[in-house]
Amino acid sequence: MIYILALIGLVAVVVLFWKAFGPSAGAAPTRTVGPDDDPDFLWRINREARRGGKDGTEAGTEPTE
Repeated sequence: MIYILALIGLVAVVVLFWKAFGPSAGAAPTRTVGPDDDPDFLWRINREARRGGKDGTEAGTEPTE
């Protein structure tokens, strides 16, 4: 009976050490942000749309020659 309790205690200690010092102990979970969820990307797109294009035309209009 004492051996079963010792085995359960040993397994518990091993699991706790694995959780504390295992392969992913220090790694923070990362979240991939797509361009449509990235506030900086959306801000740049909005700024470019308001400013016009690189050719100086208004957004949504055709350039005239």
